[in-house]
Amino acid sequence: MRREALPRSFKAMTQEPVVHSHPEILGGTPVFVGTRVPVQALLDYLEEGDTIDSFLDAFPTVAREQPVSFLRQATQALLERSGEPE
Repeated sequence: MRREALPRSFKAMTQEPVVHSHPEILGGTPVFVGTRVPVQALLDYLEEGDTIDSFLDAFPTVAREQPVSFLRQATQALLERSGEPE
């Protein structure tokens, strides 16, 4: 099944939400579940050439599984949208 838009919540392999957004949390900005850490913070770190470990050191409330699962699922969603095999 092909999705036209990315889901509101990315889920880990355990089907637990990894990222979510809610209008009352940072105005609906997508954050890692259980935190107020925006997903954009991870993307900014990676764009600057930093590692996931550096990100996790700066944001200790984020579990390692969360950014790893988010990146895997984002990659999968993009590949599905482009029609490439998983």
